Amino acid sequence: MRVRTEHQTPEWRAHYAVRSGAEGTVNEFAHGHGMRCCRYRGQRKAHIQHVLTAIAVNTERLSGLPPTEETPTPRHPTAFQNYLDQREIPRRKSWRTLGS
Repeated sequence: MRVRTEHQTPEWRAHYAVRSGAEGTVNEFAHGHGMRCCRYRGQRKAHIQHVLTAIAVNTERLSGLPPTEETPTPRHPTAFQNYLDQREIPRRKSWRTLGS
């Protein structure tokens, strides 16, 4: 009975709201993306699998956000790109070469 009354306090609800958000993320990670079992053996490989899956989950979540109104500023060419340009060597256009 004491615990049930404690669960009705604003402090407990605020604390549980934070935990609830984290638990939902962990649940999505474990059940939605199959992280209960690792595909690879060894701690290093399992760590890489978890990191890459987390990146994929975050990318998936961010893709649902509306685009920002600001246009990104173009990146400056790298030293290697400048080298290719000075010698008039064609280089492939990619996402890395927004500014040139």
